[in-house]
Amino acid sequence: MEGLDAPGSELPFTGKSQSLRDKMKRRREAIQNLEASVASNSKPQEEASKIEVKKQKVEKSEKETKKDRNSKEHVDELSALLSMQSAKEREERSQQEEILTLLKTPTAKEKSLMNIFKSQDGGGVKEFCSYSTKKECMKVHRAKEPCSKLHFVKILQPHTDPGLGDCSFLNTCFHMDTCKYIHYKVDKSDIQKSAEAKKGGVYASRSGGVLESTKLVPAQWIQCDLRNFKFEVLGKFSVIMADPPWDIHMELPYGTMSDDEMRQLPVPGLQDEGLIFLWVTGRAMELGRECLKLWGYERVDEIIWVKTNQLQRIIRTGRTGHWLNHGKEHCLVGAKGNLPVNRGLDCDVIVAEVRATSHKPDEIYGIIERLSPGTRKIELFGRPHNAQPNWVTLGNQLDGVVINDQETLDRWMKVYPKGYYITEQFVLHPRQS
Repeated sequence: MEGLDAPGSELPFTGKSQSLRDKMKRRREAIQNLEASVASNSKPQEEASKIEVKKQKVEKSEKETKKDRNSKEHVDELSALLSMQSAKEREERSQQEEILTLLKTPTAKEKSLMNIFKSQDGGGVKEFCSYSTKKECMKVHRAKEPCSKLHFVKILQPHTDPGLGDCSFLNTCFHMDTCKYIHYKVDKSDIQKSAEAKKGGVYASRSGGVLESTKLVPAQWIQCDLRNFKFEVLGKFSVIMADPPWDIHMELPYGTMSDDEMRQLPVPGLQDEGLIFLWVTGRAMELGRECLKLWGYERVDEIIWVKTNQLQRIIRTGRTGHWLNHGKEHCLVGAKGNLPVNRGLDCDVIVAEVRATSHKPDEIYGIIERLSPGTRKIELFGRPHNAQPNWVTLGNQLDGVVINDQETLDRWMKVYPKGYYITEQFVLHPRQS
């Protein structure tokens, strides 16, 4: 026991623990050196790996871009192919045009009627091409020259966005200065060709004889307030047409008349027997029928005006209508007595383009003239554009008083010897055109 407790007995154990400590230290250093060496060797490999990944991404992106480009080109080609007319479609279109041509060709009876009622100068009406522009016309017909019909040209202004397509109102758009849609106008070159052809004697082969009753009397008009004007100064008429300012409970750019004022108009004094054409719309349809009955007329027919735009397409965004957009207007036809008229000449549908607000189609005058040629006619609530040969036009927007008929002028001087006071301090005297 004494030998173990002696100081010399601790040396062998201390030496062993020290050597073990040194070994562990050297081992840790070796491991650290090895890790550092491995780390230093792995960095270039990682960088190379990152570069390779980036390269693969770039190649993949280029492949996808190329694939998208090819796909887009394929879609464009497919769209072009789909938009092209097939042989069957071209044949069907050709057959349709042939049928339309046959339908438009007048029969012998129609030619005879046209010779009776045609204008003295042969007329100047020309049909519009159904393909609108010359470019489209030549493309469809695969021709170097457009057809002989009238064409349109696009109105492209700085603010126009062609991608939006055509404006629904075209040349009647109230906001052409700011509207971004495409508008159109008639091709001036086509109008010039039509005028040159007319001068060249295109109509010379037509017979020049017209019925005596169809000779035109210069237009006459009277600026007046129909609520206080004495209708007896005008005499009697065979045809009356009226486009009243009905109170249709909408904001309108002109003054309106109440229902009672309309009912009390002295229309019966203008006619012993004949026809009346009364334009109505909206709630005025029922009121118009009531007025016809009060004035002594029987409603015998009705004309419908289907509104189109400048390209002869039906307008689907009308400016009027509470529930639906109105694309048509109605003209009630009333009869009194037994006036002889030409029946069965025209259809009860007018397809014509819209113009200014409340501007009715000019085709109505041709229908009425063919129905009752050469008779005295009067239009109530007319404006300057309504003044027509063979017609007397009344309205508060006209320019003064123009009377060409001597009998009417004599009656005027008896009823209004000091002039007609349309309003206080505003006197009108007749003049001849």
